[in-house]
Amino acid sequence: MIFTRYAVYLTPEPGPLAQAGATWLGWDIATGSAVGTPDDRIIKRPRKYGFHGTIKPPFRLIDGQTPDGLKHAFKRFCADVRPVMLQGLTLAQIGGFIALVPTGDVSELADLAGRAVSDLDSFRAPPTDQDLTRRRQTRLTADQDANLIKWGYPYFFKDFQFHMTLTGPLKRDQFDAVMTQANDHFASCLPSPFSIKSLTLSGEREDGMFQEILRCPLG
Repeated sequence: MIFTRYAVYLTPEPGPLAQAGATWLGWDIATGSAVGTPDDRIIKRPRKYGFHGTIKPPFRLIDGQTPDGLKHAFKRFCADVRPVMLQGLTLAQIGGFIALVPTGDVSELADLAGRAVSDLDSFRAPPTDQDLTRRRQTRLTADQDANLIKWGYPYFFKDFQFHMTLTGPLKRDQFDAVMTQANDHFASCLPSPFSIKSLTLSGEREDGMFQEILRCPLG
């Protein structure tokens, strides 16, 4: 299969949380197939990415690198880093959308993401002028803009905020109802603690949907 972009994601191990995320968004990233009957009014924007938390955001391969080379480097990276244990996950409002976010100390996860960003960066094509313009519409700080130029994305290192997106932008009067709906959907499967034992290399298909390419254990 041909992929237009690649990303390193944290996707839940097969089980209740992964299933709940897939049916909420209507897309199973592990199998690359539609599932469930999602509310398209609230999940249209995040659906294409599948249920995930971003470690290294989507990027195009730079000329001279190959998908097979990326796969080998990803395997080596995963073998060289340790699993991470988080206190748990909880529902939260982030700006205009709802997501699952970690509770407790996230410094080890931030370090893991930072390493993925830097260790695999030789495979990433630089951002286009359109990419830069789009990202700068969100009023970046000086550090975030420097990250954008150097790493192709603003929110790394001290600005890293792990989240698993559940909705697109919501209107103010939608939040309470959607939060209740999400709580009912996820309440029985939110992990505590949340053990991160693997990462997933994912690809954007020609139809715009993301699909798991390779899941590798950590350590």
